[in-house]
Amino acid sequence: MSKAKQQESAHAGHKRIVLCADDFGMDPAADEAILRLAELRRLSATSCLAQGRGFAAQASALRDSGLQLGLHLNFTEAIGAAALHMPVSALILNAWLRRLPAAQVGAQIAAQLDAFEAALGRGPDFVDGHQHVHQFPVIREALLRTLAQRYGARPPWLRQTRAGRLSGTPMGLRLKARTIEFLGARRFARRAGALGFRMNRRFLGVYDFQGGRAAYEPLLRNWLAMAEDGDLIMCHPAARAIPGDGLGAQRLAEFNVLKSNAMGEWLAAGGLSLQGRPSAPPL
Repeated sequence: MSKAKQQESAHAGHKRIVLCADDFGMDPAADEAILRLAELRRLSATSCLAQGRGFAAQASALRDSGLQLGLHLNFTEAIGAAALHMPVSALILNAWLRRLPAAQVGAQIAAQLDAFEAALGRGPDFVDGHQHVHQFPVIREALLRTLAQRYGARPPWLRQTRAGRLSGTPMGLRLKARTIEFLGARRFARRAGALGFRMNRRFLGVYDFQGGRAAYEPLLRNWLAMAEDGDLIMCHPAARAIPGDGLGAQRLAEFNVLKSNAMGEWLAAGGLSLQGRPSAPPL
């Protein structure tokens, strides 16, 4: 889409955003919620843990969901055959000190892509990272190289995490969004852009996963109000709390807000439409 047409669309008050539910394949509660929200047209994409226990079993439902289907690259959870995994704090330290074994990182990326393709019969529409690991040093270089070699002229698009407009967002959550951005977003976007990868414009949906529905509802409403054409909002819904999951009951709170009638009203009031691929190049 040309820049002039993007501006014309924005002037007309119509904005197209990606609303992506992360963690498909982690647990049946997440899978159930994401598929239900797809039926309600409250999502446009889902990011999948391809080695998760429920991913392959839900392949048919995913193909019929109408969602863009992405790989949620994992280096922090002991899921499936993820041989190299560690807490995100340790991963950050080892990535920035260049202590991650590059060959093993590349092999793990390839294995997760293999699992995705084996289940769905095709490559992912996009790639991002569980806890944003795809933008970390060592991992990002291996990922971009693998995707370019594997998919050639038709690579998946990528999530970049430079923060969108944060007006109305509490200061602590602004800081968290900026911290995620600081952890490699700009360098990742520059390198990916130079290689011709398409990305979302900016990134929203960062918060502390606390406060139940009363906290999430105003946050989501504000992100929708702040979103620009081509932005991506992430979410983490589940139909019930997942045992042992750090997000606890907050996933259920997200699900209840996303499926509510109010959500449909906010989309309409903001002139927003949900689409799977980013509509605008990143800024």
